[in-house]
Amino acid sequence: MNAFSNEPLTDFSAKENIQAFESALQKVESEAGRIYPLVIDGKEVDTKGKFKSVNPSDPSRVLAVFSKAGRQEARDAIAAALRAFPDWSSLSAKDRAWCLFEAAKKMRQRKHEFSAAMVLECGKSWVEADADTAEAIDFMEFYGREALRYAEKQPLTQISAEHAELFYIPLGVGAVIPPWNFPLAILVGMTTAALVSGNTVVLKPSSDSPWIGFRFFKLMQEIGLPAGVLNFMPGSGAECGEELVCHPKTRFISFTGSKEVGLHIIEEAAKHRPGQIWIKRVVAEMGGKDTIVVDEDCDIDGAVAATVSSAYGFSGQKCSACSRVIVHGKIYDVFKEKLLAMVKTIKVGDVRDPSMFMGPVINEASLNKCLSYVDIGKREGALIQGGNKLNLPGYFLEPTVFENIKPGARLDQEEIFGPILAMLKADDFETALKIANATEYGLTGAVWSRDRNHIEKARREFFVGNLYFNRKCTGALVGVHPFGGFNMSGTDSKAGGRDYLLLFLQAKSVSEKIA
Repeated sequence: MNAFSNEPLTDFSAKENIQAFESALQKVESEAGRIYPLVIDGKEVDTKGKFKSVNPSDPSRVLAVFSKAGRQEARDAIAAALRAFPDWSSLSAKDRAWCLFEAAKKMRQRKHEFSAAMVLECGKSWVEADADTAEAIDFMEFYGREALRYAEKQPLTQISAEHAELFYIPLGVGAVIPPWNFPLAILVGMTTAALVSGNTVVLKPSSDSPWIGFRFFKLMQEIGLPAGVLNFMPGSGAECGEELVCHPKTRFISFTGSKEVGLHIIEEAAKHRPGQIWIKRVVAEMGGKDTIVVDEDCDIDGAVAATVSSAYGFSGQKCSACSRVIVHGKIYDVFKEKLLAMVKTIKVGDVRDPSMFMGPVINEASLNKCLSYVDIGKREGALIQGGNKLNLPGYFLEPTVFENIKPGARLDQEEIFGPILAMLKADDFETALKIANATEYGLTGAVWSRDRNHIEKARREFFVGNLYFNRKCTGALVGVHPFGGFNMSGTDSKAGGRDYLLLFLQAKSVSEKIA
């Protein structure tokens, strides 16, 4: 087998690629308006409760209508996954890895259709959606190889009278609860890591992106995944999600989302319930307050471009997005001038148009939250760019910049998840690093500097799970930048790294006395 390598991104400067993507958009958009079921044990289940998935660029456009799972459907799905577990877990790692490789192959063949669905359902630009699909393919290719590696003979110290071995076995039934902001990549990564490790899964996609989740589910059905191994369960967090987390037969919960929901899941998973014979495992990634530190001797143009890309790519709706930039006082004014000039060039609109760099935020609640932070920012500092809702059908906000934000202010501390950047000034590098570290989060950060001593100091002291020098703080690649953070950013799960599958496995040590 070839060594893992990352899926190439699409070159949208090539006319044939533009035409291919436009065709995919037309095809996927022609499928809008269908009604989709739950799928439990391979059987489609229709429920009375329904909800709509809409295009955030134009919420009047209904993309799909989904059956809504409640507590009973969640219980049924867990029971189905439990029944499927013995056969699935007894398959060889090679057979399970083949499923991932085959799914990656099929996704690669229709990657533009998956990306087009993200343009429509989540408001991702062509480039952002294409990167999302490439990452999903990467996860399957990488985790398939990782499963084979973990299945190899594990090195142990042998003694004369015994033969010792250690091998990894799956956990059981897992609830996978992915987010909407990487509606394919993170969903695929979380799900396939659990599956290839021998576990069975109840997948509850985000209610903002079930259409994309269903496309992936159907692909897994196409490759012949046995009934019950993966169950599709869209529904509310308060009912379906709560039942999945609290059910005594749920062995693990894999979650990506907000700090508040993540902490609630951890609390509920820690409670012992009748019929539960294990301590539930929780894998949680819960966001950040990510920072770019700009030193006095840096490449200013490079730092500006990295900040704009990190802050406004996908409308700032990445857990790794740059939410604040801390700039050395000696270059602050020059940096600000260049930053504002670049921000003013950002094109915002319906991302079906490939010229749009930035699309909408995901829904009305998110837009209102962003607007509330604009009001907060006006009280805490100075609004120097943007801050207005755009007069367009969808949930559009101008790319926004505040300055004179002080350490400890809400715009310095709280995750916003929108296109709002806070600028802070620091007298020296050490002060900038202290400000960067002074939050409850610890996900990503970047430092722009030519000073080797400052770079090494940040390498030691900048307390984030993913640290980057002289580049943007977004864009982690599977296998290259294992992703996960410290503190309230989660359990440092390191998705796309060599430790990740261990979270879905348990080690069994066996020793036989030699006669």
